[in-house]
Amino acid sequence: MPSPLPVPTFFDPQRVGEVWRVPYEMRAAQAALWAKEHELTPAVMDEKRVCLLAIDVQNTFCIPDYELFVGGRSGRGAVDDNVRLCEFIYRNLGSITAIAATMDTHTATQIFHAVFWINEAGEHPPAMTMISLEDVETGVWRVNPAIAPNIAYGTADSLQAYALYYVRKLSQDGKYPLTIWPYHSMLGGIGHALVSAVEEACFFHSIARQAQTLFELKGGHPLTENYSVLKPEVTEDAQQRAIAQKNLPLISMLLDFDAVLIAGQAKSHCVAWTIDDLLTEIQAIHPKLADRIYLLEDCSSPVVVPGVVDFTDAADAAYERFAAAGMHRVKSTEPMASWLQ
Repeated sequence: MPSPLPVPTFFDPQRVGEVWRVPYEMRAAQAALWAKEHELTPAVMDEKRVCLLAIDVQNTFCIPDYELFVGGRSGRGAVDDNVRLCEFIYRNLGSITAIAATMDTHTATQIFHAVFWINEAGEHPPAMTMISLEDVETGVWRVNPAIAPNIAYGTADSLQAYALYYVRKLSQDGKYPLTIWPYHSMLGGIGHALVSAVEEACFFHSIARQAQTLFELKGGHPLTENYSVLKPEVTEDAQQRAIAQKNLPLISMLLDFDAVLIAGQAKSHCVAWTIDDLLTEIQAIHPKLADRIYLLEDCSSPVVVPGVVDFTDAADAAYERFAAAGMHRVKSTEPMASWLQ
């Protein structure tokens, strides 16, 4: 395995919590020189193929004061995570074959956004409202008929019938109640973009190793939540017509690597549920494949809203379960050679 590299001098950890323009041409020239100086070979030549899966490392989750900043218990969670993630990418440019960045991707009229629902007074639910099966059955919340033409699912009545089916399905499957999230990761908006410092590190890697960063969009279907990048919460309607599908191409791609390193936000939600879905696929194929998965614990933080909710223990319990199944819990600050088998 190649020796760890220095972190380029242009990287400024103090700016990781800010949004700025990446100077692509300058970084491309520097990356080419960096590759020559450190004798980096094209990624296609790697004997041990390693993929870094960076889950939802976007402004909306990672920049303070943005819509769903993941602060963890420290209050700086995602910012500090991304300092470590950038440094990890730079130090291990010669060992990371590919970087796959998932991107939570939304528009306004989706089932988990306020405009989708109204009450008897025509008011929309406040952000963080939990809409239960009983709420929909009794009409506390019902589908906003004005948005039906924006969604390819027939009439307002058919959309209302689907919404009832949807919350019932969540309840039957033991999933969280439907949550009305603040508008976030809006397609075309600045919150949707990768964190500038992480984008810069990915771009630097793509030039230095001559390997295109892979981008995987998730969450764009208006009729289902999609926490995991591998599978939406609901895949069929009451008539068993497909709503959305399991991401089989991404699953196949990940399991084709010799090792998959996983980081991102939030540890308690989209990261944990993606890992859980990946573990389900692994166990269906061969449990030994779990040995290829490495969880960069210091590059992910759980959702914590002080005085309201703290998912730290739930996230830790999930990671304990993943480790018991054969996955590895590792630190980005430790040399890869000390833990990558």
